[in-house]
Amino acid sequence: MKTKIKITFLTICSGTIFFPGLALATQGHGGIEGVYAHQLAHIFFILSLGVLIYWLRDRKLVQATGWRLIQYSAFFFILWNIDAITVHALDDQFDIIQAETIGVWQIRITDIFNHDILKLFYYVTKLDHLLCLPALLFLYFGLRRLIVDSKLKMSGTEGQI
Repeated sequence: MKTKIKITFLTICSGTIFFPGLALATQGHGGIEGVYAHQLAHIFFILSLGVLIYWLRDRKLVQATGWRLIQYSAFFFILWNIDAITVHALDDQFDIIQAETIGVWQIRITDIFNHDILKLFYYVTKLDHLLCLPALLFLYFGLRRLIVDSKLKMSGTEGQI
């Protein structure tokens, strides 16, 4: 029985490897109401992270390295959310910008005002990973530091490092 399950599992997995479908990096929001709900989620995320930063600073937890790194993470996530709201507003809500793929490594960005500065601004704001990646790294290193500090506290060797 176990062999039959393993063979079925391997068959399904090999099917996805040999016959892949499209793996799109972005997702549409299905109508303008989806964009509004998505924008509200970004705003809620910003407010939540603002409360987190306030709470960490108010309780003076940022004196510990782990919590300070998590505070930096929250700050970069706030910047990332502001960036995402801006991009969604430009290309989804107000249709000010249209991006069209014209080749494997080429896109054409057009806007209703035909201003190069607006196109450049849109292009730079689409590079949101430049804000999201530091946020994730600060979060990872902050959590890792909290775990290390917790283990040191449990073993009673916290002052020896």
